[in-house]
Amino acid sequence: MIAVTRLNGTTVIVNALLIETIEEVPDTLITLTTGKKYLARESSAELIALIKDYLRTIGVYAASMRMEQTEGP
Repeated sequence: MIAVTRLNGTTVIVNALLIETIEEVPDTLITLTTGKKYLARESSAELIALIKDYLRTIGVYAASMRMEQTEGP
């Protein structure tokens, strides 16, 4: 889960595993696989960093990086 700041300043906790797309239109629009959408103050780069940190804490990011390194041409 990651904490995201809405445009009105409130914080919402989003399940990072359900994020389908992040767009800057010009505000940052997060679309979940459920169809739910959130406008956020954070930039897409900030959200990607938050997602990577979250994935590291649950061990998914490191596992995916190992898989990429072992897959060869």
